[in-house]
Amino acid sequence: MSEIRTDYEALKIILKSRLNEKRYYHSLCVADEAKRLAVKYGGNWEKAYLAGLLHDITKNSSDEEHLQIFKESDIILNDIEKNAKKLWHAMSGAEYVKRVIGIEDAEIIDAIRYHTTAKADMSLLAKILYLADFTSADRDYEDVDVIRKYVDESLEKAFVYALEYSITDLVSQGRAIHIDTVEAYNQAVLQ
Repeated sequence: MSEIRTDYEALKIILKSRLNEKRYYHSLCVADEAKRLAVKYGGNWEKAYLAGLLHDITKNSSDEEHLQIFKESDIILNDIEKNAKKLWHAMSGAEYVKRVIGIEDAEIIDAIRYHTTAKADMSLLAKILYLADFTSADRDYEDVDVIRKYVDESLEKAFVYALEYSITDLVSQGRAIHIDTVEAYNQAVLQ
């Protein structure tokens, strides 16, 4: 098993150079929330903090940078991904963290990769990151207080609610739902 990077200040300098102020602040908030949830639910708080810190590292990247990362990483976008650029940063970010930042921990890479869509068979770390992104201190969308309440009651209850919220939001906008999200939801409600 590889060492977990704890040079947070150096990583924050990299983040500051890649993200706008709002996205940088969001990343700090997600890192703090991921750490809190990891401690609460028996996860590895260092991995959670690191994943939270880096989860949006390519969020402010140009389409060209995303596409270059996809090409270099042999990532082929499906039809939903081609038409949902909001998903690109999770895929490119996971690769960037692995290839440029040098994070070797597969669980951290996977958590970053699926923090937007979720998927079936998510690790505890991946669920923590997914939910920390929903409940971080900077979030102010409708129902954020509901999901914050649920995340303190039960990780699974919050996970199902977050998936329902995402699916309902996408349907209300007439947008496609990624198959990974559907599979995550189906697995969560059938357990």
